[in-house]
Amino acid sequence: MGYRQIALSAVSCCVVGMVSLSAMGADEQGWRGVATGVLEGPVKRLHVTTLGEIIEEVVVGGTQRGCPQQVSTHTDADFAGGAFVIQQGFAETEIAASSFTVAAADFPLRIDLMEMVFAQQTNIQTTTHWSVLIWEGTPNMGNLVATFSSDDVILPHLVLPAGTSGANIAVSVDPNDPNQIILNDNGSQTFTVGYRIDKHNNQTQNPCVVPPPANQNAFPTTDTSGVLSPSENWIFAVSGPFCVITGWNRFSQLGAFSPSGDWVLRVSWTPLNCNLPTGACCLSDGSCLDGLTQTECESVLSGTWQGAASTCATTNCPEPTGACCFGTGTCIDLTQSQCGVAGGTYLGDGTQCNGNQCPTGACCLPDGTCIDGVTDVECMVQGGVFQGVGTDCATTNCPAPVGACCFAGGCLELTEADCALAAGTWAGAGTDCVDGDGNGVADACENPCPVDFNGDGIVDVLDFFAFVVAFNIQDPQADLNGDTVVDVLDFFLFVGLFSAGC
Repeated sequence: MGYRQIALSAVSCCVVGMVSLSAMGADEQGWRGVATGVLEGPVKRLHVTTLGEIIEEVVVGGTQRGCPQQVSTHTDADFAGGAFVIQQGFAETEIAASSFTVAAADFPLRIDLMEMVFAQQTNIQTTTHWSVLIWEGTPNMGNLVATFSSDDVILPHLVLPAGTSGANIAVSVDPNDPNQIILNDNGSQTFTVGYRIDKHNNQTQNPCVVPPPANQNAFPTTDTSGVLSPSENWIFAVSGPFCVITGWNRFSQLGAFSPSGDWVLRVSWTPLNCNLPTGACCLSDGSCLDGLTQTECESVLSGTWQGAASTCATTNCPEPTGACCFGTGTCIDLTQSQCGVAGGTYLGDGTQCNGNQCPTGACCLPDGTCIDGVTDVECMVQGGVFQGVGTDCATTNCPAPVGACCFAGGCLELTEADCALAAGTWAGAGTDCVDGDGNGVADACENPCPVDFNGDGIVDVLDFFAFVVAFNIQDPQADLNGDTVVDVLDFFLFVGLFSAGC
């Protein structure tokens, strides 16, 4: 089986479609002497965080959290797509790893993002269980610091469709994960990241004798530009009967069994002791904070950094502005203090005037009706309650007004509908049950014409008869002079008022 070039037609994120094969010369033997395949085209991104969040797009370098982020890799391959050599002899529990040596001053460092491209040439859909591992030092002599394994609960397995396809398994450390990956220098100024196949889609019993089927599994990939870092690319090989190479080996130790390129693997990491300059930070509300880096100020707090060594004591942060509305309906963008001096109504930091008019909305009036297209100031002038910018009466439910509901035995403040249900007499919206004159009857419930005794709006003989009945039974309603006694004085008062009319 020879070294092959695959021409691909891509759909969505995954490589699918027509596949054509064309020989490129001599057979290419990969890991364990197994013939290798080549993937050309875009690759799917499987980007997950250590807390299980799936991120649709990979941003190279990730999000900077403090010191400037660094990227280490030995490959020149494009992780979004291109040409990749599929190492089809790779077996379960074997590990593809790369070591990176950095400056001693970069330690301790934090691992932010790990990426490796896997690919396949299959006639079936495959599922691959994987792990990513991190060491301080080299993998054969260093300290294993962390392992993250797919379980399809927090971290998904790699699932690729039938055909020729690939995926970049990108694992980033969630900023909210309490277990950040912090690496220290063990004396070698080196750290290592590796990807392990925990379970193939179809694994043979002894991979040293019969490799995993190339047309039924996904494998890690190397680049097509040759091995440029043979001593920093590693393979952990399984042990067993007839296995020629076992344990940890650098590519430089594998001889004829060495893959033909560097692993398509890279790591984004951040040094923790970079001594970034700090300064004052002006926030959007006009306040100031001292001792922040430019990233902390601008990226985290959305503020304006005032420069290295600046302090709040010598910084004049601008006061934020907002829409200031006036009773005329006009609007000017002012600071809150300026708006107060001008006698306007400040709508809040960051709000803006709509042309020269204040933002409008629905207004609920005291009588329970609603009007549209008024400013909050115009609503307030009419005694209403502004429902918010952009609201309208079609979607606003203004509360029914309450008023005094009069009964023979007292007064309750109810809506007109509830008063009618209780068989009371409603005194109108906004009235109350206050007894201002202390006569035992709410002012709103007192009859403005006391000789209209039956309350029909007409002073006639029927009122006289009604008063006589109330007088005879000592009804408190017949106490016209309010002295709490129904007597002849009330009778004489009624006769005088009746004669005069209301």
